[in-house]
Amino acid sequence: MAGKRSIFEDVGAGVAAPAAPAGGMIGARATGARGAIRVWLSVLFLLVACMIAVGGLTRLTDSGLSITEWRPVTGALPPLDDAAWAEEFAKYQASPEYQLQNKGMSLEAFKSIYWWEWGHRQLGRVIGLVWAVGFFGFLLARKIPAGWTGRLLAVGALGGVQGAIGWWMVSSGLKGTMVDVASYRLATHLGIAFVILGMIAWYVFLLGRSETELMQARRGREGRLYGMATGLMHFTFVQILLGALVAGIDAGRAFPTWPDMNGQFFPADAFYVPGGAWWQAFFENPGLVQFIHRMSGYLLFAFGVAVWLRARRSPHGVTRMAGHLVMAMLVVQVCLGIFAALTAAQVHVAITHQVGAVVLWVLVIRLRQMAQYPVAGSIRKGTA
Repeated sequence: MAGKRSIFEDVGAGVAAPAAPAGGMIGARATGARGAIRVWLSVLFLLVACMIAVGGLTRLTDSGLSITEWRPVTGALPPLDDAAWAEEFAKYQASPEYQLQNKGMSLEAFKSIYWWEWGHRQLGRVIGLVWAVGFFGFLLARKIPAGWTGRLLAVGALGGVQGAIGWWMVSSGLKGTMVDVASYRLATHLGIAFVILGMIAWYVFLLGRSETELMQARRGREGRLYGMATGLMHFTFVQILLGALVAGIDAGRAFPTWPDMNGQFFPADAFYVPGGAWWQAFFENPGLVQFIHRMSGYLLFAFGVAVWLRARRSPHGVTRMAGHLVMAMLVVQVCLGIFAALTAAQVHVAITHQVGAVVLWVLVIRLRQMAQYPVAGSIRKGTA
């Protein structure tokens, strides 16, 4: 028989305390090694950004056609003795670029352009290795967060496609009377590089916040700013492709004046292509290609101002700052573009302009994400 209870005993005494409320479904999902994966992706981001810069220097130094074969595995080793160098040089001497443009080039001069292209390809191999080690390492350790396996796999798959497209691009300059790669293939190659870079940047930004935080932030989504930032992102991508067309035919060296083009608003003979149809001028006529790139740049800047004005009205301080950074980089990039034109695409200026495109691309993606997942500030902390 149970003992008598005191009249002074608390009613709840002896009763188990209720369990703490469980988190929601998002918070209950496996989070994986978000921090470690973010670091790994950040390393990949830096490598891809370097790859874009090295690719630009390879193009500016006319080194891209120095290696005339695609050997993804055995090509990792450069020539190691005089006989190997002589063999590589003989292959290059049979190419249109040597026969039509570099006839009489010395072996030492060949080595200088060979190392640029070899370094470019070697960096691509390093990127593939870093991706594979990281992805399969996290996969086998079961540390990939729920829903992220496909995303991370897509980055590697695009990297593999990029390698094949790189050879498709190079092969276009190794036949007939070509002394450069086809400009539209160069634009495709660069475009995919920026897609990969953009995907990695988006994922790095996402992994910096928890799934719960992202879900809560989504409720404050700024739809109109997100739509405008998405449009700016697409417009920026098109401008990058147009820049690749300019680089592909050395159009940046043809009109070293601004704001006119050798004294004219619209270049003379803009639709003339020796032995070709008028529509080929959009890819092969230096005047028309550079004119389109210039006009598109002005329109991109104008649209960027509109997006910036919209971002200034955001209630979130982080989003407003993201808009200010985009606007500042747009100004810098326009100035770099003008300077590149005035210096006839001098190597250091031209490559700085290309690196500027990388910075602008990432900042636009950052603004887009801040519109989608705004960071709520605090008036008390002065972060509103």
